[in-house]
Amino acid sequence: MISGTEFSWRPVASGVPQGSVLSPVLFNLLINNLDEETERVDMKLGGVADTPEGCAAIQQDLDRLESWAKRNLITFNKGKCRVLHLGRNNPMHQYRLRADLLGSSSAERDLGVLVDDKLTMSQQCALVAKKANGILGCTKRSVASRSREVLLPLCSALGRPHLQYCVQFWAPHFKKDEELLERIQRRATKMMRGLEHLRYEEKLRELGLVQPEEEKTERGSYKCL
Repeated sequence: MISGTEFSWRPVASGVPQGSVLSPVLFNLLINNLDEETERVDMKLGGVADTPEGCAAIQQDLDRLESWAKRNLITFNKGKCRVLHLGRNNPMHQYRLRADLLGSSSAERDLGVLVDDKLTMSQQCALVAKKANGILGCTKRSVASRSREVLLPLCSALGRPHLQYCVQFWAPHFKKDEELLERIQRRATKMMRGLEHLRYEEKLRELGLVQPEEEKTERGSYKCL
C-alpha cells in the first residue's frame, strides 16, 4: 500500500536479493506468525526428548512447521536441516519433515559458534585459533614494521574480535584448548622487534598483556592480545 493506494496480489517468481535494506523487513513479515505454529521455536526447534512423549512433541512441532511452510508457499531446504542429539541417555529418535528423515549431526554452528553433541568447545577453539593465526600470518606478510607500536594495535584490532566473540559462552575449560589459544599470543609477541631477549612472561608484562588463563573474568572472557 502506497499513499493510500492498495495494489492487487501478484505472484512473485524470485526472492529478495540478500543484503538489501528491504530483505530483513520482508523476512520478518513472512515469519511474523511462525511462533503461533509451534510451542518451542525461535528459528531453531528444540525440546526435552527423554520420553516418547517428548519426542512426539518435537515431531508435532516439525509437522506444524511443514504445514505453515505449505500455506505460505515456501519450502525448507531439508538438506540443511540437521538434528543435534544432546545427553548421554538420548534415545536418538529420528525426526522427519514430511516423508523425509532428517539427518543427525555431531556439531552445529549457532551464530558463528560451533557446539558439539557433548557441549564441549574444542572445535570452536580450533576454529578461532585457525582464524587468528591466519590474521597473524597476513599481518606478518603485509606489514613491514616490526615495532610494538604498530603490531600490537593491529593484532588487538584484527585478532581480538575472533578470540572474544561470544567467549562468555564457549570459554575453554580444557588445558589443551587454553594452550592452543595461548600459542596465538606467543606468536604475536615473537613478531615484535626489541623483545627477543625477554622470556615470554616478561614480554607480556612489557606489552601490558597477560596469559589467557590469568585473564579469565567472572564472565569467562579473555582480554589477551
